[in-house]
Amino acid sequence: MKVSERNLEDELIEKLEGLKYVYRADICDRYSLEQNFREKFEALNRVSLTDSEFPRLLEEIVSPDVFTAARTLRERNSFTRDDGTPLNYTLVNLKDWCKNTFEVVNQLRINTDYSHHRYDVLLLINGVPCVQIELKTLGISPRRAMEQIVEYKNDPGNGYTKTLLCFLQLFIVSNRDSTYYFANNNARHFAFNQDERFLPVYQFAAEDNKKITHLVSFAETFLAKCTLGQTINRYMVLIASEQKLMMMRPYQVYAVKHIVDCIHQNCGNGYIWHTTGSGKTLTSFKASTLLKDNPDIEKCLFVVDRKDLDRQTREEFNKFQEGCVEENTNTGALVRRLLSDDYADKVIVTTIQKLGLALDENSKRNKQRKNNDLQTYKEQLEPLRDKRIVFIFDECHRSQFGENHKAIKEFFPQAQLFGFTGTPIFEENASRVKIEDQQASMQTTEELFQKQLHAYTITHAIEDGNVLRFHVDYFKPKGDKPPKPGEAIAKRAVIEAILTKHNAATGQRRFNALLATASINDAIEYHALFKTMQVEKQAAEPDFQPLNIACVFSPPAEGDADVKQIQEDLPQEKEDNAVEPEKKKAALKSILADYNARYGGNHTLGEFDLYYQDVQKRIKDQQWPNADFPHAQKIDITIVVDMLLTGFDSKFLNTLYVDKNLKHHGLIQAFSRTNRVLNGTKPYGNILDFRQQRDAVDAAIALFSGGQAGEKAREIWLVDKAPVVIQKLDAAVQKLDAFMKSQGLATAPEAVPNLKGDDARAAFINHFKEVQRLKTQLDQYTDLTEDNAATIEHILPKENLLGFRGAYLETAQRLKAQQGKGSDKRAPHDVDQLDFEFVLFASALIDYDYIMGLISRFSQQTPGKQKMSREQLIGLIQSDAKFMNEREDIAAYIATLKAGEGLSEKAIRDGYTRFKAEKDAAELAAIAAEHNLATAALQSFVDGILQRMIFDGEQLSDLMAPLELGWKARTQAELALMEDLHPLLTKRAQGRDISGLSAYEQ
Repeated sequence: MKVSERNLEDELIEKLEGLKYVYRADICDRYSLEQNFREKFEALNRVSLTDSEFPRLLEEIVSPDVFTAARTLRERNSFTRDDGTPLNYTLVNLKDWCKNTFEVVNQLRINTDYSHHRYDVLLLINGVPCVQIELKTLGISPRRAMEQIVEYKNDPGNGYTKTLLCFLQLFIVSNRDSTYYFANNNARHFAFNQDERFLPVYQFAAEDNKKITHLVSFAETFLAKCTLGQTINRYMVLIASEQKLMMMRPYQVYAVKHIVDCIHQNCGNGYIWHTTGSGKTLTSFKASTLLKDNPDIEKCLFVVDRKDLDRQTREEFNKFQEGCVEENTNTGALVRRLLSDDYADKVIVTTIQKLGLALDENSKRNKQRKNNDLQTYKEQLEPLRDKRIVFIFDECHRSQFGENHKAIKEFFPQAQLFGFTGTPIFEENASRVKIEDQQASMQTTEELFQKQLHAYTITHAIEDGNVLRFHVDYFKPKGDKPPKPGEAIAKRAVIEAILTKHNAATGQRRFNALLATASINDAIEYHALFKTMQVEKQAAEPDFQPLNIACVFSPPAEGDADVKQIQEDLPQEKEDNAVEPEKKKAALKSILADYNARYGGNHTLGEFDLYYQDVQKRIKDQQWPNADFPHAQKIDITIVVDMLLTGFDSKFLNTLYVDKNLKHHGLIQAFSRTNRVLNGTKPYGNILDFRQQRDAVDAAIALFSGGQAGEKAREIWLVDKAPVVIQKLDAAVQKLDAFMKSQGLATAPEAVPNLKGDDARAAFINHFKEVQRLKTQLDQYTDLTEDNAATIEHILPKENLLGFRGAYLETAQRLKAQQGKGSDKRAPHDVDQLDFEFVLFASALIDYDYIMGLISRFSQQTPGKQKMSREQLIGLIQSDAKFMNEREDIAAYIATLKAGEGLSEKAIRDGYTRFKAEKDAAELAAIAAEHNLATAALQSFVDGILQRMIFDGEQLSDLMAPLELGWKARTQAELALMEDLHPLLTKRAQGRDISGLSAYEQ
């Protein structure tokens, strides 16, 4: 029996009533919603509003800005009454969210100026709608339901911006078996766009990380009244710098609860095993801020172990809450803040080195203070000795073993210590440390922090889709004798392999890579050799585009405290810099000169940290397409020794070239630089190992898999080998073939337009999307053999692939336009649930400049001897999603050209600009004539809208509502004009993403 949306709704309401929610069947429209809110507001604030005050209150609190509304919900606010007296009020009981009233309403209709939406289920807290639940029948894609909410929010004048629905904090989507939730946000943070940069969505899980996805079970756990109140109050974070709301994931919430409970009960220390990339900074921030309000705690110190992590963590904390932590420029500043009674100084971010210096009576600064008859820092801190201080350590397995940890424990006997780590130290990967010439008793993370409080391993994260799996290619150089595990091969062979494989590994340079080397000398040699070999390759292959190579390693410290601090966790670099320091400095100066020349900088050795920050920023800022961030400004490969292999995150880094021996936690940390999730174009993290370290990889997976057995763990962590994926591709192509034949059509791109009915077109979309997904995965494999490549070409010839891609985009555009229409134009069921992935059909290599160059070369070809025909050129453009909004224009322009005209690329560009301008002008004139408007007036109106979209980032849907053409009331003629202008404006606004600055901007 098919479960309808109404059945699900009734089942959910019954469960919520069992959880003591009050079902309000009488709240069915805007008026009844507002009257209920008024009753609850007056009862909570012990006030009776007049009939003139209540509308004014609504006008003050209702905001189209989600962030503003979220703050209003969580703060004490002020309202001026009719008699001029102030009313200090809250919308909900902030002291105890459990004591609010919790109500459930369904099928609420809110009619605003242009919105007639109906909301399946709403949860009201003290009359304020805080949660919307959208239900779908089994089989509907959850993402489709999320997109529907996004579409509702983008409707001009919608209820989310003009009514109490502006206070919605959470959206929940369920088809009974699959349930997801996500935070409300403003448009710029709340979208599914063509590049598929999605808003973050979550599935709820129990403490052991088992998913709770069935709607009734989800309601029982997640929607229990106090749990929901805590979720909104404590476990959503308002990010001030970005003006957005962020949800904490379930495992983050459990970790925070364990730390807070452990402190509340004063029951010792503990550590959190949360894998690299799981958001440890957010977890520790929330734990720290919750402790701010604990009167039993004197201070909470979040302790990191390198200067760059100190800065990075402080910036992250201040991103979550502006100004919540200040910079500790030196040990003296740290001591002053530790002794301060200011509430703002209750949470402090510092490095363990500064803390260690304060507690070390023999440190240089303490000796100076003694000689000057001043109290040492340690003496100044005496008043804190017996206070309860909480220390939260980031990556607790690094510098906490040894003298600093011992000093903290001895000086603060009442302290509680908590550690976060993505890779704990077990017996198998421990290295014993000596303290005061005695063997250290504290060796493993558990010995150091007593007990594990919560675990969320990389195995959990991969299964949840929070990080990616790995593809590991163990490179074997040509020759009779393969190298032994751990043995280095010639650097020239490594670079040759990288130059051959880099485009494939990085999705045609959509992403960037690190090259991990064994020593500073190796890094220097690699940097020089890349320059030489790229010049040689360009001479041999004129079409070769050189890679942008950067190199970063720390300079000799030579007494520089900042560099010393950076090197605390860089053992190889610290050791290397002790030998021939002048040689290292000279090489780094040369590397900096190359970097400055390439990127127009002025970095110096004396301000090494600024250079290091710039390298990190370029790796992180590698946006796609090139219109966002030109390739000349990007880094393709960064050569490193120790730096960037721990604690560094970038979604645009997908490849690690390994020419150094790695093992245990060092191997996992290094590999994990590549596995941040972006979208479908980044299916896994790519590792190309030049040291034959298969055994070390298997050992590390076994150690950090969280209890999974060897082969099972490898299946979770590692992607399928190429032959397996090729078999899957073959099966997907065969399914596409069977489908086309079932429709009485040949399996050919030109047959797709002959599919009858939208359901058949929807089926084609799903079949070919799976083909393209597998092809994208194979395209980034670095270990494909010639036989593999031949098999793939046989299964899916390149010409067929491009043709089907074009057919997919054309069909998808048509079906996408039908989604989200009104009920009178409802798309068929199969179309309404379609989940489009346009990003899979956009090449990083083929951008606007590339196409203009191809067209120019086409015009310079001798007729009859073309390398690329007109049809092939048009097919290439039509197969790429970046050109979806310009494909017709470019194809029409190419049709006006002839092979042999010999036009330069500049002439091609200028000609295309004129062609588009003339075409747009003709289109606009036709619209003006049809609606009896002056063409100049309509052009001025269109220019105004484009200016606000391009420069102010406003949404077209919002701008099209208040038309400024002189009409006093909205008429049928006005609505018809809006309909006609919409595609033209959409095309002009989106076209700029491909060709850079539009003619209007220029």
